[in-house]
This record gives sequence, structure tokens and C-alpha cells, in this order.
Amino acid sequence: MIAVIKKNTSKEQLDSLCEWLKGQGITIHISEGEFYTILGLVGDTSKIDMEMLGSLSMVESVKRITEPYKGVNRQFHPSDTVVDVSGVKIGGGNFALIAGPCSVESSEQIMEIARSIKASGADLLRGGAFKPRTSPYDFQGLKAEGIELLSQAKADTGLPIVSEIMNVNHIELFDCVDMIQVGARNMQNFDLLKELGKQKKPVLLKRGLANTLKELLMSAEYIMSEGNSNIVLCERGIRTFETATRNTLDLAAVPMLKRMTHLPIIVDPSHATGLSYLVEPMAMAAAASGADGVMIEVHNNPAKALSDGAQSVTPDAFDIIAKKLKRIVDVLR
Repeated sequence: MIAVIKKNTSKEQLDSLCEWLKGQGITIHISEGEFYTILGLVGDTSKIDMEMLGSLSMVESVKRITEPYKGVNRQFHPSDTVVDVSGVKIGGGNFALIAGPCSVESSEQIMEIARSIKASGADLLRGGAFKPRTSPYDFQGLKAEGIELLSQAKADTGLPIVSEIMNVNHIELFDCVDMIQVGARNMQNFDLLKELGKQKKPVLLKRGLANTLKELLMSAEYIMSEGNSNIVLCERGIRTFETATRNTLDLAAVPMLKRMTHLPIIVDPSHATGLSYLVEPMAMAAAASGADGVMIEVHNNPAKALSDGAQSVTPDAFDIIAKKLKRIVDVLR
């Protein structure tokens, strides 16, 4: 349920109404706009008399939200959420460029890549330390050592780091990680989502391989329901009958999600296509579709990468992509 409060309402009146609603066991999300303040009411709202609430002089209107996701709903929070990742803002007109290797392989590798993407204008460094792989025989990542190497790259370049978590028991290892990524395979790992919701650290939530937008938002709701609203959604392609690309990049998800939620949405053209030569055009298309950023896999020697070399671009190719993205974003602004 949402209640739209008139602009001329005093703080005392609003506080009094909120106290009464909290007394009914309702959790309140307050969104202040230019002309109205919106109260998002979460909980057992069946006990709230809509007609009585709507009759109050300070209340413009009251209506129930039919969608099962409440806190992430655009109706609860009409203005765009801006997520701050250690000084890098994502959303609300801020376009973030995230780049780095699929897997952290060595100190030399991550340092070289971090320095090159920094010079090209990247905002955040991504790198996998724990790697969920389809085959148990593929490289599984350096784990805790990989996190340490990312920390060293962060200290060297100043780039905030993004890395994927696979297990709720690993949360303490991610203390130095600026944004924790939940991969496609863990999008509905609800125990993990709830634990991340108890943190205040930004979460990058990837859409599952065969999940709907509603299911993606419900997973975000799990995080937000525990108190963490620092969530960035990621469209990374879905599984369809097409086999020419690794996945099918659903770019329509970007403007659709913009209507459904106030959370930022970025696009991962690397995982979506699986082919390095498709990364540039799909990154351009993602920016043009209104995405709040892109995440691109960069490797200094893709032919010898321990994971996903086929979809990784070289530092030189990334530099070209970064320059083109800047021009598109500047035009859109």
C-alpha cells in the first residue's frame, strides 16, 4: 500500500501519522519528491482502513500495490535510486563502467589489467576470486588469495572492486570488496540474499539464466526486506533456443525495468554474447537503451585466459569501447 502525502504537510503531522502506522505493525519507506511525499507501507496492511487513511487532510490518495515486490517497486519510490560504491555513483544519470578479468589469475595479470582499464576511464574493477563453473574440472578461482590480489590492485589504482560471492560462509572474506556480486546461478539463493540484506554493502544482482524480470525483482526484494537498499540489477542475457551466442541479450529488459523499479540497471554484454567481437556493439546498444552502466570482461591475453577467454576483450579494445561509450552517454545526457 502507498499513501501520497500533500506537500504542505508539516513534519509534526507526518511524524504523528508514521508513529500511528508503526503502531499497527507496519514498516514505512518514505520517498520525498518535489511535490509529494510517498509513504510505502509494508506488512499486514489489511488492518489499515484505506477510507479512513484517505480521509485525512494531509493525504492526497491511498492505493494498494498489487505486485508482490514492494520495496523495489517504482510506485513506492518514484525517483531513481543512486547507489554509491565507495564514491562511484550508479543510477540517476550516473553511468558506471565496470571492467576486469573473468578470473583473477596472478598478481601480474590483475595489476596490468587494473592499470590499463583505469587509464581508459573504468570506474570499478571486477574480478572473480570464487568461480562457479559448469564443469567441476574447470578453473574454480584463487578464492581468498584472489580477494587479496584484488585488494592489492585496489590499493595500487584506487579502483573500487566488484567480486562474486558463492557461499554465505564467505561473507567475512569480502570485507575489502566494495560491491558484492550475486551471479546468475545464485539469483534465487534466498539464504545468501537475506544475509547480504543484513549488510549495508552494495550488491550487484545478476538476472538468472532463465528467470523473468518479476523473479529478478523478487530476489532484490529479499535483499531490501532485510534493510539493504544498495542494489544494482544486471541484465546478463538469458537462455533461449538460439545457439549462435552464449545467451540472448534481452535489452528490452532495461527500459522495462526502469518502469517497474527505481533500482539502477546495468548490462553485461560479455556474458550475454560470449563473443568478444559482439561486446562493443552490445555495450553501445546497452548505453543507448538507458542502462546505468556496463560490465565488460577484459584480459591482457584472452587466448590464454583460464576462464571465458572467448568473451574477453583486450585492454586496447576496451580503450576504444570506453571512448565510444563516453560519446554515447554524453549525447544522451
